[in-house]
Amino acid sequence: MNLDQLRQLRAYLWTFPRQPGEKRAEVLLYGTAPLLGSMDDKVLEQIAQVASLPGLVGAALTMPDAHWGYGFPIGGVAAFDAEQGGVISAGGVGFDISCGIRFLRSNLDLGDATSRFGQLANTLFQAIPAGVGEEGHIKLNPAQLDQLLQEGAYWAVKHGYGNTADLEYIEERGRVAGAMPDHVSELAKKRQRGEMGTLGSGNHYLEVQVVDRIHDAAAAAAFGLHEGQIVISIHCGSRGLGHQIGTDYLVMLAKAAGRVGIRVPSRELACAPIKSPEGQQYIGAMNAAINCALANRQILTHLTRIACAKVYPHAEFETLFDVSHNTCKVEMHEIDGNPRLLHVHRKGATRALGPGNAMLPERYRAVGQPVVIGGSMGTGSYVLAGASGNAAFDSASHGAGRAMSRNKALARWNGRELVDDLAHQGILIRTRSLRGVAEEAPGAYKDVDLVAEVTEQAGLARRVAFLRPKVCVKG
Repeated sequence: MNLDQLRQLRAYLWTFPRQPGEKRAEVLLYGTAPLLGSMDDKVLEQIAQVASLPGLVGAALTMPDAHWGYGFPIGGVAAFDAEQGGVISAGGVGFDISCGIRFLRSNLDLGDATSRFGQLANTLFQAIPAGVGEEGHIKLNPAQLDQLLQEGAYWAVKHGYGNTADLEYIEERGRVAGAMPDHVSELAKKRQRGEMGTLGSGNHYLEVQVVDRIHDAAAAAAFGLHEGQIVISIHCGSRGLGHQIGTDYLVMLAKAAGRVGIRVPSRELACAPIKSPEGQQYIGAMNAAINCALANRQILTHLTRIACAKVYPHAEFETLFDVSHNTCKVEMHEIDGNPRLLHVHRKGATRALGPGNAMLPERYRAVGQPVVIGGSMGTGSYVLAGASGNAAFDSASHGAGRAMSRNKALARWNGRELVDDLAHQGILIRTRSLRGVAEEAPGAYKDVDLVAEVTEQAGLARRVAFLRPKVCVKG
C-alpha cells in the first residue's frame, strides 16, 4: 500500500482522506507504517468502497491484519443502522460464515506431554476429518439439520457432543437467535448433511500449542492459563453450507440493490436494506450458518477430547472460549453519547468486548473477552483480552493476515520440504494435502508478533499469552 495516500491521525491510526466531491464516509486503518505498507492497495480500494454504502455509522475500518478479500477486505469492520437505511452485505460477512476459533485449555504441561506428541498427532489426524469436501461420521436427515441450524452448539451438546459447561464460554451461549433454516437453499443443506464434525481445508486447522509466554498475569489467571500449559485451537467454520449461502445470496442481494436503487461500486458488495425482505432472508440464513459453525466446533471439541484421552488418559480439556470472525451481529453501541442498535459486519475480525460487559461470562467479566489471534503453523498465536474504550465497535484482529497470495506461496514453497523443516523445529504437521501446506506456509503470513503488538498498542485488545505450536492437523 502506498502510504502517501494516507494521513496519520495518531500512533497506530491512519485515515484515507476524501477527494473533493467524493461522497463516502471516513476510512480508518489501524496499524503501523510497516504493516500498512505490506498490504495490497486493493485493501484501501475495498474499504473506501465499503465507506460509500448506505446507512454506514461512523467510519469504515480495517484491523492491523487486513488483506484483500471478496467485497470487504479481510480485517474489515463496518456498522449500519437499519433505521437509517443501513444495509446487510454478504461480502461483509464472507463465504465461510462464522469461521472462528474454539480454544481449549488443559491440565497438561509440556513436560508431561512432549514424549507422546507423535502419537497424539497421528491419533488426532485419524479422528478429525479434514480436507476439501471431507465428510464425517455424522449423517443428518433434513429435519435433524434444520433443528441443528436453529439450536447451534446447544443441539450438539443435547446429542452428546460435549457438555453444558461448554455453552457458557461460547458467543451467544452457543445459539444465536433469528436463524431461519427455511431461507437456506436445499443445495446448501445438501452440502452440509455429511460435513458436521469436519475441519475443512485452506487455513483451517486443529493445533496443539504450549503457552510459551505470559504478558498479562491477571488476565491469564482469569483465563486459567500458565506458562508450559498445553492448549488446543480449533479453527473452522460453517463448511459447505456457509459457502453456498454466500453464493446464493450474492445474486439475490444484487437484485435487491437494483430494485431499491442502491448503486454499489462493486458487484462483490451486493447488499440490501436490512429491513427489506431480501435483507431479512439473508440475515435468517446467515444466523443459521452461524449456528452450524458453532455446532461444528462443538462436535470437533468432543472428537478432540476423545482422541486426546487415548493418548493422555487423565487429561482434561475445558472450553476457554469460542469466538467467530466472519459475522454480522446486532449490537448496542454508543454513538456521540447516544446508544444505537447497529448491525456490525466483521469480516476476518473478532469481537473483543471489554471489561465489565454484561455479555461476558462472569469468570472473564473483570478482565475482558478472550480474543485469539491465530498465527500460522510454524510461528505462533496469541490470546488477548478485550480492551476498555475500544473505538472500533469492540473489534480486534483475528489472525496474522496473509502477506502473500496462495498462488505466490505455492510457487515459492514445497509442501514436503516445509513439513520436514517444521518437524526439525519440533512442530509436527499432519495433512492430506502437501499443496495446502505450501499455500499456508508460515512465510506467506504477516508477522504475528507485530500484529498482536499493534492490536494492543492501538487499544483494541491486550496481549495475555503467546502460544507456540507443537502439533498441527490440516486438511
